[in-house]
Amino acid sequence: MARHSKASGRRAFSAPPNTTGNRSSHRAEQDRKPISGRVAAVVVAAGALATGVGAAGPMSGGDTPIIPLAASEDLIAALAATSAPKAPEVRTVHSVQPSFEAAKLMRSEGLIVRQCIDQAIQHASNTYTVRQVELKKQQEAAAAEQARVAAEQARVAAEQAAQQEAARVAAEQAAQQAAQQETARVAAEQAARRPSVVKPAEGSFTSGYGARWGTTHYGVDIANAIGTPILSVMDGVVVESGPASGFGLWVRVQHNDGTITIYGHVNETLVSQGQQVRAGQQIATMGNRGQSTGPHLHFEVWINGSQKIDPVGWLGERGISL
Repeated sequence: MARHSKASGRRAFSAPPNTTGNRSSHRAEQDRKPISGRVAAVVVAAGALATGVGAAGPMSGGDTPIIPLAASEDLIAALAATSAPKAPEVRTVHSVQPSFEAAKLMRSEGLIVRQCIDQAIQHASNTYTVRQVELKKQQEAAAAEQARVAAEQARVAAEQAAQQEAARVAAEQAAQQAAQQETARVAAEQAARRPSVVKPAEGSFTSGYGARWGTTHYGVDIANAIGTPILSVMDGVVVESGPASGFGLWVRVQHNDGTITIYGHVNETLVSQGQQVRAGQQIATMGNRGQSTGPHLHFEVWINGSQKIDPVGWLGERGISL
């Protein structure tokens, strides 16, 4: 560190002391003590002289005028300038050391560089933070867009699935309707081709309607082998199927016009009570059960459910001959 020292005093108008020595030290010259007595006397005398001359006025004697030595203010200034010494100036001597100055310069430059680096780091950090915020917003926006697209795709897929399902159901319904229509058409064609009245069984006509052996034979007999198919002569409903007195087994069918047909001496019944039958549908097989002299079908026709008539005429009216 630099040191400051106070130089020893010197008299007025004397040469300054030798300042050679340590270059790194600073010295200040010591104030000199003024000669206060002499200065005061000179000032008082000058003042008195100036006052006396001014009061007496200008003096002239002979050829040479008497002129005051100086005005009071000029005299005081002159005496002060010649008698009173000036206050010494404090001089500071700086020594320059290149290595020290270079170190200070490097330190200053280092601080500046450090500040620049800190500012750059802060700027980069701020930029990174802003970028991260923007990136997060972009990611959130992208995620929201992806969610929206996924939802839209799901909605479209659901609509397509619903449309496909509706189309499938409509196609199934149309197919079912077409199948039903086809079934109805086939049934109608079959019904149109199928005769409304058929012969009850194939075989030999062996006995007709009327008196026989002291009794009345209320039907006709058609003989054939056991197991020969027996058919319903018209569409109707089975009202009875099973055992019957004198017939062994029988089947009774009531037709749409109320007529009932009887099938007796059957070997086996193939329908049950309440079953719907069609004209020409097999309902039993020919047999020899009950009061019978051989395998045959005993066939009767009851009008309005009770009036027994000759089956030959009834069948003949409907185009069937035995």
